[in-house]
Amino acid sequence: MQNNNGQGLRRRAILYARVSTEEQARTGYSLAQQLEALREYAAREGYEVLEEVTDPGQSGVSLARPGMDQVRDLVSAGGVSAVLAQDRDRFSRKPAYNYLLQEEFEGHGCELKALNDYGDDSPEGALMRGIQDQFAEYERAKMAERTRRGRIRKAREGKLLPSPQPPFGFRYNAARDGLIVHDPEMLVVRNIFEMAAAGLGLRAIQARLYSAGTPTRKGKRVWAHAVLRRMVSSDVYKPHTYNEITS
Repeated sequence: MQNNNGQGLRRRAILYARVSTEEQARTGYSLAQQLEALREYAAREGYEVLEEVTDPGQSGVSLARPGMDQVRDLVSAGGVSAVLAQDRDRFSRKPAYNYLLQEEFEGHGCELKALNDYGDDSPEGALMRGIQDQFAEYERAKMAERTRRGRIRKAREGKLLPSPQPPFGFRYNAARDGLIVHDPEMLVVRNIFEMAAAGLGLRAIQARLYSAGTPTRKGKRVWAHAVLRRMVSSDVYKPHTYNEITS
């Protein structure tokens, strides 16, 4: 079969699909949808599909994925014309990683191609793809911020996110779907925040709690730095504006 350049060499492609959550991985819907679209594109463009590789339940913020490792090994072995994905963020949500993969694959005569790519192989097309990668990262950051605000709202409303134990200073209600202030522990929380506001570091706060004989929830006299750090940075204890809670 001739390719689009009129040459007799058959183009060979690897189809790559990724989903980022365990729920999507269990249902398999997103993977199936991606692969179906990729198969249709490959058939239409005259690609011979060498392999279909999936990464179920894998985050796009890292390249350390079993499926992507397999793709890179296949490309390095040679004979692959293109690695196809439905969207560029399926390869990675980090623009730098997409650039890394693109250069790596081009070194083996392979193209990194997504069905939603903008432009061609010109400098202008490369610029558009870079903008596309940056926009995908912006969308991810915006989603993370919405998630953070949602957690703030739930905490202020007394609603819970699943957790083995409630935050120090709280207890679960009878239905375990809300938080109730536990006054003895909350006095300790207030003391810790007052020390932090006075400029004391974690070691100083730890030392003062030890000297005062203030026990942890488990009855220990020594407070771990990690516990104190999480407490003073937690949104549960901090005041928030009305806009932060309702937006």
